[in-house]
Amino acid sequence: MKIALFGATGHVGHAILDEALARGYSVTAIVRDPARLATRHDRLDVVAGDVAKPESWLDAVRGADAAVASLSARRDGTPDSIPANAAILLEQLPRAGVKRLVWVGGAGSLETAPGVRVIDDPHFPEAWKAEATGQAKALDVFRQGKAEVEWTYISPAALLEDGPRTGTYRVGGDQLLADANGNSRISVPDYAAALLDRVEKRDARDRRITVAY
Repeated sequence: MKIALFGATGHVGHAILDEALARGYSVTAIVRDPARLATRHDRLDVVAGDVAKPESWLDAVRGADAAVASLSARRDGTPDSIPANAAILLEQLPRAGVKRLVWVGGAGSLETAPGVRVIDDPHFPEAWKAEATGQAKALDVFRQGKAEVEWTYISPAALLEDGPRTGTYRVGGDQLLADANGNSRISVPDYAAALLDRVEKRDARDRRITVAY
């Protein structure tokens, strides 16, 4: 399996990179600043590129079985770049022959009741709202898009945290998943495993899913 990974220097992106290499994948990591990615591996190619500038990465991703995007606006403070980058990838990936895209989504757009989203809760942290709103807009981009790309938008549980890789998780749809005690959580390594399981199984195509314990 060969994947193109956008955002490998981020916390979740790096976990996806580690999981991919552990599975024997070949990875082309497209990052804006290669100096921020310390990982070295004979199955890892690091390419300096910016999603917003397709000419910087189109040639590098040719031949990939799938693209994975773990993109955030927290570092730059530009949440509108999240849906914009989703649109760019949907439009440009087919030009490189890449027909599969798996997106690291947000939990804010998941429903806690019909028509009520996580982000609508008055106790939702204000500091997270801009990013969550950007991710919700990205989901709209995927759902409204007409590109020749099979996409999967994967929302984590309400709490995505460091922890062990158990290899065990549940898969849901548009509703927030919680355990018997009302807790909604998943570790970053298990989220990464769940995401790459979707790449391998080629399931959950053209829809949003969520993964949690």
